[in-house]
Amino acid sequence: MDEANTLVITDEAGNEKAYVILFTFDYEETGKQYVVVQDPDDEENVFGFSYTDDGELAPLEEDEYPLVAEVLEAWDGEMK
Repeated sequence: MDEANTLVITDEAGNEKAYVILFTFDYEETGKQYVVVQDPDDEENVFGFSYTDDGELAPLEEDEYPLVAEVLEAWDGEMK
């Protein structure tokens, strides 16, 4: 796995797991930056997070899920 395209996430139990970064994007309406990652062990598992300039991840808020899903669908369409 290319480390430049990898994001290591620590879960609540302190376990670290490396995820593949699919893409990042900024959204002016929320003023946030987003990252979409994929589990390399199960390519069906894709997760989105918002993040700060310092690299701190935050879970998506409920109203952000449709936005990230829409961008993911557009990205997936471009990749086919």
